[in-house]
Amino acid sequence: MRRLWLVFSQAVTVAVAVVFVLATLKPQWLAGPGESRGDAAGVVQLLVQGPSASSPPSGRAASATLGQSSYAQAARQAAPSVVSVLTQNRGQGGEGRGEPWFRRPFNEPESGMGSAVIVSADGYLLTNNHVVEGATQIEVALSDGKRSPAKVVGTDPESDLAVLKVQAEGLPAITFGDNEALQVGDVVLAIGNPFNVGQTVTSGIVSALGRTGLGLNTFENFIQTDAAINPGNSGGALVDTQGHLLGINTAIYSRSGGSLGIGFAIPATTARQVMDGLIRDGLVTRGWIGVQPADLTPELAQRLQLQDDRGVLIQGVLQGGPASQAGVQPGDVVLQVAGRSVANTSQLLNAVAALKPTTVAALAIQRQGKAVEVNVKVAQRPKARAQSREEE
Repeated sequence: MRRLWLVFSQAVTVAVAVVFVLATLKPQWLAGPGESRGDAAGVVQLLVQGPSASSPPSGRAASATLGQSSYAQAARQAAPSVVSVLTQNRGQGGEGRGEPWFRRPFNEPESGMGSAVIVSADGYLLTNNHVVEGATQIEVALSDGKRSPAKVVGTDPESDLAVLKVQAEGLPAITFGDNEALQVGDVVLAIGNPFNVGQTVTSGIVSALGRTGLGLNTFENFIQTDAAINPGNSGGALVDTQGHLLGINTAIYSRSGGSLGIGFAIPATTARQVMDGLIRDGLVTRGWIGVQPADLTPELAQRLQLQDDRGVLIQGVLQGGPASQAGVQPGDVVLQVAGRSVANTSQLLNAVAALKPTTVAALAIQRQGKAVEVNVKVAQRPKARAQSREEE
């Protein structure tokens, strides 16, 4: 038995040596019908060396690799839907409110530049409110170079969104994406007209979701991205790798006014809700209960002798308002709004705003260590100019 094994191993060794010599000196002898010399040599290389790290992929593998490194298809899909907005203003346009290092990447004192996104073939466009705020003239430059005057359909300063309309038909409307499926780390593209140099596409990833407390808008739920966003990008599109709209670019964190890799976009779901309200009713319908909320810090919770720091503290209640009529009191801590947990002021604002006026919503409250539930009849939120940002 041992002798048979030795004979077998010697035969295999000789066979491999013969194949190696033939593959080196006469590779065409090993090629089957339809095979090239390179194919046969490649088989031997795989047998002897294993897969080469430097060998380029072929067929479907090559397509997959190219798909990961190029977003040309997404750019071609979305770019025609992003236009430049040129304005003439009454006075100085501007930087973002609040924190001085948060800037809306926008305009010059007397004339401005920005971007907008075509959302319907018959000429409706989405942009930022601060792009067109105070403008006496608005002109839109399409991707094909054509220019058209635009009028403001409606604005919503509390979300920093506006809807424009141009007289045109058959425009390339963008496709809305799925914000619910968006995750930190997903690749995104920012499309706009930075510095008025012309349409530009930059890429990056989603750095964070649900950013609040920036002091830019009353209602904040920003997508944060490191895709380069610069002056002129405001109102432009943040899209996924299929070219579908995920957000409206609106602000950057910057000490110089240029991109530092921290940009913010309003989610497309929010933009669509605002757009529908402005087009249909000329305003955005939001719920309101008439309270002045404040974030509940651990120190404040300890000072008020609360059991924990969950929820939102009610500092004041508008006399005669919905919350007052329902029995809400200063010092109450709201834990839930209509079954939706709230941990800070921004979450409370968004939860109340999502309620339909005239409906009744249950508030879960902690009052002097006891759990209390009150039912509030929701009212229509007053206009922003008559409303403090800190009042809900």
